[in-house]
Amino acid sequence: QVQLVESGGGLVQTGGSLRLSCASSGSILRINGMGWYRQAPGNQRDLVARITNAGSTNYADFVEGRFTISRDNAKNTVYLQMNSLRPEDTAVYYCYADLSTAVTGPRGSIRYWGKGTLVTVSA
Repeated sequence: QVQLVESGGGLVQTGGSLRLSCASSGSILRINGMGWYRQAPGNQRDLVARITNAGSTNYADFVEGRFTISRDNAKNTVYLQMNSLRPEDTAVYYCYADLSTAVTGPRGSIRYWGKGTLVTVSA
């Protein structure tokens, strides 16, 4: 069974930093794209950043150079380093991974989600 487990959320003051981690485990043949979304109360879930298996990255406009996404393929883990945090960054952050598994076979891919980690930025 495939699992994505996030860690690193918490409470931080404006201007502070946090590093989120998301580790994938289970019957994984290959990890394709990985990334992070966030959802604030009453809002839709928005893409924050994503990274391909080749290391290409994309960021939402609201990131404005403050966040960096990276991945460690040996550890099946994706990271999100968040600096210069603002109160409007407060949200539940969800990681995802597009995985080829024992069920999909090497040519298939399914998106798996973590359960989310809360980031709260105080003013």
